[in-house]
Formats: sequence, structure tokens, C-alpha cells
Amino acid sequence: MDNETRVVSSTRDIAAPAETVFELIADPRRQPEWDGNDNLVEVIKGERIRAVGEIFAMRTTKGNHRDNLVVDFEEGRRIAWRPGNEGEAPAGHEWRWEVEPLDDVTSRVTHTYDWTELTDEARMPRARATQEPQLRASLDRLATLAESLTT
Repeated sequence: MDNETRVVSSTRDIAAPAETVFELIADPRRQPEWDGNDNLVEVIKGERIRAVGEIFAMRTTKGNHRDNLVVDFEEGRRIAWRPGNEGEAPAGHEWRWEVEPLDDVTSRVTHTYDWTELTDEARMPRARATQEPQLRASLDRLATLAESLTT
């Protein structure tokens, strides 16, 4: 398994302004609406993300509490977080979103899952199963939601 791909990405153009798209990503309360993994139920704590170092918590469909540490943030352009069990350090995988305005009404969005630092064997099967189609499902749901807000 040493040669397995541990960073996967998907990119899609969305017919919505970058600000609209980014607001949906940066607000943990909205994440269950566009989560293509069908893994998120609700936000436990956390408001709209504004800076590196913030933590927001989500409840998963399995009832788990996941703390998410924001590790990269540029307003309107880029956000990344690393999940972990409640009260623990991140587990070594990262969800990243990059939003590029193409014009006033269209955005190019790239979603990346990076599990190069993941060492928890219990999380490996799910990490291996997270591929481009799962990332694309989140992008597609995000596009549907963002585009519905601009029509």
C-alpha cells in the first residue's frame, strides 16, 4: 500500500459568485446540506469560520463528535480543516476547498482530501474509499445549492 494515492482532488465550475460559494463552505451549519459523503448531521459548535486556529465541531451520521481545526484560511478563496475526535489532536487528514472567481457570476472550486499524515488504522478504510467521485458529489451538491441562491 506504499504506492497508494493519498491526495485526491476534484474541480468544478459553479454558476455562482465566489462569495456565495465560499459562504456556504465557511459556515459549518450549511455543511450537511452539501456533504457528498452523507457523513454530517449537524454542527455541534462553531460559527462562520474566519481564521486559522478556529475549531468547529460536527456530529456525524454514526453519532460521532468531530472537532475540526482550521489549518488554512484566506477569506473568500481558501479554507482547510483537519478533523479529530472530540478534544483530541487532528487525526492526520485534511479537507481543503479553494474558490477561484472566474468572473462576477462563475467560480472554479477545487475540493481536496489529503490523508498523507493519517496513521489511525481504524480510519484507513474510509480514507481509502474517499476518491474523486465522493469529492465530486460534494461539489455537485454545493453547486446546486449555490446556484439556487443566485437565481
